[in-house]
Amino acid sequence: MPYRKELADVANRGLERIIRDRSCTGAAPAASSARIMLENKQLVHFSSNDYLGLANHPLLKDAAAGALEACGTGGMASRLMAGGTTYHHALEEAIARLKGTEAALALNSGYTANTSLIPALAREGDLILSDALNHASIVDGCRLSRSRTVIYRHRDVAHLRQLLASESGTRKIIVTDTVFSMDGDIAPLPDIVTACREHGALLYIDDAHGTGVLGGGRGTLHHFGITPEPWIIQMGTFSKALGSFGAYVAASRTIIRWLINSGRGFIFSTALPAPVVAASLAAVELIERDSALNKKLWENRNYLADELHKIGIDTAPSETPIIPVMVGDIETTLAAAQKLFDQGIYAPAIRPPTVPTPRLRITVSAAHTREEIELLCTLLKEVMK
Repeated sequence: MPYRKELADVANRGLERIIRDRSCTGAAPAASSARIMLENKQLVHFSSNDYLGLANHPLLKDAAAGALEACGTGGMASRLMAGGTTYHHALEEAIARLKGTEAALALNSGYTANTSLIPALAREGDLILSDALNHASIVDGCRLSRSRTVIYRHRDVAHLRQLLASESGTRKIIVTDTVFSMDGDIAPLPDIVTACREHGALLYIDDAHGTGVLGGGRGTLHHFGITPEPWIIQMGTFSKALGSFGAYVAASRTIIRWLINSGRGFIFSTALPAPVVAASLAAVELIERDSALNKKLWENRNYLADELHKIGIDTAPSETPIIPVMVGDIETTLAAAQKLFDQGIYAPAIRPPTVPTPRLRITVSAAHTREEIELLCTLLKEVMK
């Protein structure tokens, strides 16, 4: 049987991935984004990317229901074949406003965005400089382009400058995550932007974990007070802090026009369904007018970090609601995750090849209560023993 031997090897090393689907029906549906039902057990969810708790917000649900009634369930065709709706146009205007750019474009997922946009922006003869810990979708987007890709050491701007000076390319494009999804640290964008100016490079940032989280919700450029220049391309998702699904790119009108004409994942994909787009639009508008959830998120993040420090857990290098907790080797990490599960906490083990070092990837949200955070810390203290 094909792949049986390979699968056995993966399983023997404790690296086999399995799917656990949450239940959305039954006696105890999840009314809060901080709670999920798995295997008939209600758990506090400390592995979600729903940082603001918007996935169960009534405004998003009402917006989706209204669009469902008006437009139905499917996109029916690609955007270039009239698969979009007025909801799509309104969402793109809202994202451009949120990100401070001339225009924006909605795409079907973060993975689709990076594997479509990077090849459209970088062609044969160009040079891509990519952070060593960039997301897999960025890595694959670089591979799909016909450009030469050179890796710079993680967050090492001195190394990046050396490469900008020594490596040649028709265009030079720096590509980086803004918030790194497994360590929770932030790219040094001010220094990277300065390096771009000095060398005439384009900057492509993946703000998937920064949008809704940093800069009062507006993202990492706003966090650092950086003006969104025409040579900066901002990509991000609706599927994390915005509680919906899909992705966006925000940039100059010229860049967006080019991507409409060259981004294969945009051109050849059916448009996102209107209910999903309407939910995303409601989330963006909520972030624009109300900072309460963002403030709550950071109160919870700082409280959790302080409590973890008290029990001797080092939260470095995290600067965000993503906090990796190293508990040991693969076997120890799997056992720790199971112990938390048994006690009502969902924080699964993250293992190679996703990360080089196994860990519990803890994420905190605005939806968590103090009691839930305290429960996590109490159980982690026991696990660390």
